[in-house]
Amino acid sequence: MPETSLIVLTTLPDPASAEDLAEKLIAENIAACVNIMGEMTSIYRWQGKIHKGTEHQLMVKTTDKCYPRVQALIKDNHPYELPEILAIPVADGLPDYIDWVNTCTKN
Repeated sequence: MPETSLIVLTTLPDPASAEDLAEKLIAENIAACVNIMGEMTSIYRWQGKIHKGTEHQLMVKTTDKCYPRVQALIKDNHPYELPEILAIPVADGLPDYIDWVNTCTKN
């Protein structure tokens, strides 16, 4: 059965922590590519209060087979008490790109 490609999203508070996490994901061969999005404003509820802050979103290209390791690595290396970790299945894509993601994440 072919692997399903995933886009995993997480946010980090600053460029340095975003780059550090992205490099770890690539070094472990559990992500083919990680995009670090520019600074954005996040407004959210945490522990009963509304907060506002700047964050950088990571868009991680991986597979369902690698997802448990991706999730664990993000959780173990994330500065937030409760990090955003969302996995979104890729419904379709350029076959050569999907093959590249699968090849990069083979261990």
